[in-house]
Amino acid sequence: MPPSLFVLTIAASCALFALIFVAGMRRRLRHRAPFGAFMRGMLALGFGLAAIGLSALALSLWHYLRLERETIVATLTFQALGPQQFRTQIVTANGQQREFALKGDEWQLDARVVSWKLPALLAGAPPLYRVERLSGRYRDIRQERESARSVYALDSGTLDLWTIKQQFPRYLPFVDAHHGSAAYLPMFDGARYSVSFGGRGGLVARPDDEATREQLERARW
Repeated sequence: MPPSLFVLTIAASCALFALIFVAGMRRRLRHRAPFGAFMRGMLALGFGLAAIGLSALALSLWHYLRLERETIVATLTFQALGPQQFRTQIVTANGQQREFALKGDEWQLDARVVSWKLPALLAGAPPLYRVERLSGRYRDIRQERESARSVYALDSGTLDLWTIKQQFPRYLPFVDAHHGSAAYLPMFDGARYSVSFGGRGGLVARPDDEATREQLERARW
């Protein structure tokens, strides 16, 4: 079962308990038992808030994709538009295809990785990843500081498990969301790359065809 569906199931259970306690509160009010009604109202409120919080967590988890062994997370192709300017097409694992204009000599792909602590680790919860941004970078440090940058967000989801973990660490003790990874390689006309997550949870970029491989070898990469 996907982690997002598991959390959503718990959220639905909490919502059901909230409705049960609301019904109990109404019965107590009809029987003029204010203390019993108050207690059931508080329980209904608690379960209702838990259902809302868990639903938000499930939505955040849905933005992440499962990591199983080595998984291809994106493919990139490049077309030169001018000196240090490239049209970039990226296709991510969910099938989404987009084009961007990158400036520089190299491209860089960044992602966030969510791993788990006990007891979720013992339950076999798989690592999750979320491709975060694509950017261009200059080989020369001075140019990197002074020239125009090109950075694009790849996932615009407002709810993020990483952020929730940072802001409320006590409420997600089983989540270890402190892992980021990035990969970069040169840009040139006609280049094709695939990016995957290795078995150790880090991004790995490779040439996706023989022409790109030969070009990298000539450039001594």
